[in-house]
Amino acid sequence: MWRYVGADRPDFAERPGEGQESVWDYPRPPVLAPDSRAVRVVHEGADVALTHRAVRVLETASPPTFYVPEDDVDLSRLVELEGPQSVCEWKGAARYWALALSRERTMVGWSYPSPSRAFKSIEGFFSFYPGRINCYVDDEHVQPQPGGFYGGWITSEVVGPFKGEPGTGHW
Repeated sequence: MWRYVGADRPDFAERPGEGQESVWDYPRPPVLAPDSRAVRVVHEGADVALTHRAVRVLETASPPTFYVPEDDVDLSRLVELEGPQSVCEWKGAARYWALALSRERTMVGWSYPSPSRAFKSIEGFFSFYPGRINCYVDDEHVQPQPGGFYGGWITSEVVGPFKGEPGTGHW
């Protein structure tokens, strides 16, 4: 089904420089990679999440998605959204979250309450949309993955092109 699975970098992929990774070298199905850097999610100057125990999900053509353990998330700042649902072919059914103090109830994050066996280690972890809330890896402000659906975290360490850009639906 998938043409690109991380085995061969396509000709159109950017070449990574020193200290960079190509998202085209990530595998499909995705893998989990522990990450001890400071991962911080901030709203109006207050930490929604802060950890040195993140897990990155690495999948072909997508920037990494960082997941934060529940113990490192200020749950008083979040409220679960009713209604929106999606199912990841790898991880299972997602639960979506908004900022508790916001009237708008915009989705800012998600979690997998009962992920598939392969992703059981991110059960109870949260990830956030960098285009909807400020996210940082160490002190670098994260850029959002293109497109409204995906939640990849673009930092200076990754090169694309990334799934979600125009013309990438077949990736």
